[in-house]
Amino acid sequence: MKDINYIEKMASLLQWVLNLGLICLATVLVFFLVKETYILSSLMFGDILNEVQETTSYQLLESIVTYFLYFEFIALIIKYFTSGYHFPLRYFIYIGITAIIRLIIVDHSDPTTTLLHAGAILVLVIALYLANTEKLKRA
Repeated sequence: MKDINYIEKMASLLQWVLNLGLICLATVLVFFLVKETYILSSLMFGDILNEVQETTSYQLLESIVTYFLYFEFIALIIKYFTSGYHFPLRYFIYIGITAIIRLIIVDHSDPTTTLLHAGAILVLVIALYLANTEKLKRA
């Protein structure tokens, strides 16, 4: 009986540490999201100091996809707390797809590598379909 009480206290302490760590991570991610918002607006509308800079469409796309990555990680942390301390698999797949799309946008010099990345996206989309079926759907 004493061992069970000790295990429950240890699990509760570890859950508290995990929650605190996730709150710190969310704070850092919000900071970087605000920073990325500034970079994105700077790329779209020019610098605040009215310095005109040459912006390529790749820089703009990279910034937009990076913005969505921060947004998805923050949404994952929010979902963790609202779903009873559970990370849904779907959110990790969404983040993986977005990260690979960003990688393709940033580095698309080798066609073979780009094709492999596209294949990885296809595998993740199939996994997402399977994860959303009624038999595997949890939340």
